[in-house]
Amino acid sequence: MRSRDLAQIALFAAIMVVLGFFPLIQLPGAFAPFTSQTLGVVLAGSILGARRGALAMLLFDVLVLAGLPVLPGGRGGLSVIMGPTGGFIIAYPIGALVIGVLTERLWKHYNLPVAVAINFVGGALVLYAIGVPWMAVAADLPLHKAIVTSVAFLPGDVVKTVIGSLAAIAVRRAYPMIPARA
Repeated sequence: MRSRDLAQIALFAAIMVVLGFFPLIQLPGAFAPFTSQTLGVVLAGSILGARRGALAMLLFDVLVLAGLPVLPGGRGGLSVIMGPTGGFIIAYPIGALVIGVLTERLWKHYNLPVAVAINFVGGALVLYAIGVPWMAVAADLPLHKAIVTSVAFLPGDVVKTVIGSLAAIAVRRAYPMIPARA
């Protein structure tokens, strides 16, 4: 791995930390707060690609596990991972990987509708598929209640997906970091 790759991985992990400075919004009755950090997952996967994007999110997860206060509200540590929101945090590298793989595969046809679809799949659906069942188990909730509780976050995730997609399109035009695949 080149030093430029390592710098980009570290930069996107740092972007996740900065996104954690935005205050979390706790919705009534929800176990997970609304945060801006899922935007970082979208940005990492769609700008860096599968490998580097997933590694950036994995580095961020290591920082969380090490107990650094990099999550909104100054949270971090194993207790957060084992709590109701831990599945979402663990899903960050997988979400970035899915976004990166799909972006690389569809690079020749990459435009705003394609970017929004890809980023919603990886930045919302993948995170929900892992995070919601984890929340149900950690919070001792029935799965259907965890799903219903999570629906309140969909509008915010759509907004973050669109913002991340617009940024990815702009970066693609100015400085494409993902090589075109044949």
